[in-house]
Amino acid sequence: MTDQKNSPSLPTLFAQAGGAIDPQTGGVVPPIQSATTFVRDEDYAPLSPNHIYSRDDNDLARLVESMLAQAERGEAALLFPSGMAAAVSVLRTVAKGGRIVMQTGIYWGVTKWARDFCARRNIELVEVDCAEPGVLQAVTGPADIVWIETPSNPYLKTSDIAVCANHAHKMGAKLVVDSTAATPVHSQPLTHGADIVMHSATKGINGHSDVLAGALICADATTPIWQDIVVDRHDAGAVIGSFEAWLLIRGMRTLPLRAQRMSANALTIAQTLQDHPAVARVLYPGLASDPGHEIACKQMSDGFGGLLSIRLHGGFDAAHATVGKLQLFKRATSLGGVESLVEHRHVIEDSVPDDLLRLSVGIEEAQDLIDDLNQALT
Repeated sequence: MTDQKNSPSLPTLFAQAGGAIDPQTGGVVPPIQSATTFVRDEDYAPLSPNHIYSRDDNDLARLVESMLAQAERGEAALLFPSGMAAAVSVLRTVAKGGRIVMQTGIYWGVTKWARDFCARRNIELVEVDCAEPGVLQAVTGPADIVWIETPSNPYLKTSDIAVCANHAHKMGAKLVVDSTAATPVHSQPLTHGADIVMHSATKGINGHSDVLAGALICADATTPIWQDIVVDRHDAGAVIGSFEAWLLIRGMRTLPLRAQRMSANALTIAQTLQDHPAVARVLYPGLASDPGHEIACKQMSDGFGGLLSIRLHGGFDAAHATVGKLQLFKRATSLGGVESLVEHRHVIEDSVPDDLLRLSVGIEEAQDLIDDLNQALT
């Protein structure tokens, strides 16, 4: 459980790595402990009560979890070996015959897994556009989980977390928010009524495209759903290694700086592309013209994230030609890294419009990225 009264600001929390130092040397960088098991004394008592086996006893993982819990204003956090591992650990808590309400147009991996899982388990899956006013409220009857993603990937829709939380609780459900695109820098869903926050820490939290990780943070660590997740992670062994946790800490130390720079770059690019003759529409909650802008302003701070999408005149051919001519934007999946990426999502997920390009904006000079887009769109 975190002490919010004594929690430092996010930039200080992350820059100081939660205040951790090497107790043996005084080093300002936490050391990596590579051991998987720890010895006991002659009476078979552990030499260190908190170190028996690394699946449970990983100091670096504990440090990351503490930092994320403080950043999200939550009571507890758990690390997982990927974002999907974190997501499914929540959804697996729903028993046979249960009910999940899930936002449409979110990360396809979660949707696909949920559809398959619910079909196997005889669980009702209700898919609705939670970003549209009144749509979620029209769903009645009991439910176990309401799952939203805001801003959503790849459509950048904004759902009102407080409204969704209120309706979820009326249904007897827990609200889970995938806040990967926002990171804790721009949004803390628990403060708006969410019960659990999920992150693919592979993305902005790590920020360097070199770690697979996921995280869950809860508002109340005593709830049955959180206790089920804790037991499931322990028993199923869905844990992260020391080196990966160390890389996460290294990346998190600059998270506020990176997130703010990416967000500023994304906003500049979005504003510029609004008037480009080849661009039919820019999808980004930071734009005053965006349908979710007012809500985003209410529940986001220090920017609107580094993810945006554009839709082009000319359909598939225009998008395919544009993505092929980009030079600074790397043609690759994922998001949230310091380098800018572009994805023609329709090639992978054919339900996405074929004229849509998803841009993960990095920390480069904004004008260089704009010049790259301009030459590719011409």
